[in-house]
Amino acid sequence: MIMEIKELYASMSEKEILKGLNMRINDGEFHVLMGPNGSGKTTLSKAIMGYPKLKITGGEILVDGKSILNLTTDERAKLGIFLQFQNPMEIEGVGFVNFLHSANSAVNGNHADVKEFMSEVRGMNEKLKLSGNIFKKPLNHGFSGGEKKKAEVIQMSVLKPKFAILDEPDSGLDIDAIKTVAENVNEIAQRNNTSILLITHYSRILNYMKPQFVHVMIEGRIVAEGGIELIKKLEAEGYESFMHK
Repeated sequence: MIMEIKELYASMSEKEILKGLNMRINDGEFHVLMGPNGSGKTTLSKAIMGYPKLKITGGEILVDGKSILNLTTDERAKLGIFLQFQNPMEIEGVGFVNFLHSANSAVNGNHADVKEFMSEVRGMNEKLKLSGNIFKKPLNHGFSGGEKKKAEVIQMSVLKPKFAILDEPDSGLDIDAIKTVAENVNEIAQRNNTSILLITHYSRILNYMKPQFVHVMIEGRIVAEGGIELIKKLEAEGYESFMHK
């Protein structure tokens, strides 16, 4: 899947947040988007997934050369686009496992064999070192911040997306959990040739992942692009060095 974002403008509650953003992510590539709070990183993820309260006022989002702006969120998911939320919602009355099974059926259009499905879920649960109690809980209800992030990695494994947006997958995780999440995301992406856009404030998770491209976002625009060397510059100089470019 090739994701192209061209001169994208977007507003929320009459406030312009994205201001002519451009980005291209080719099939199987791993990109990182970094920037300070309020720069528009999460807004970009919402724009790609079709968040209904976000108004696109200009530009295009193309998948394999075709606009997706007229598609609903579930239609975009069926194309193979996946969003791991920054703050996953708690939903009472919806079992975690039932949700995974229903999501897989809705997105991939198949009804997986229950034994095979549960084998995959249990296998991922062991790899991520989650408690088996999550199988008995409603979706994200009573989960810690780290458990919520790990649960979404299980969802990514089940859905096998072509393009995955990971919005701060390291938040709420301790050092050991960051390594575990990173290793499993790497494995899932390699297994399915998934393109990744990882959004983060900090570089700590990148100690265990190897992005090919790095973008710096300031005030709704991409102000710098490069490779790993750009992360080193950020660590040395901070975001201030990129302001007003």
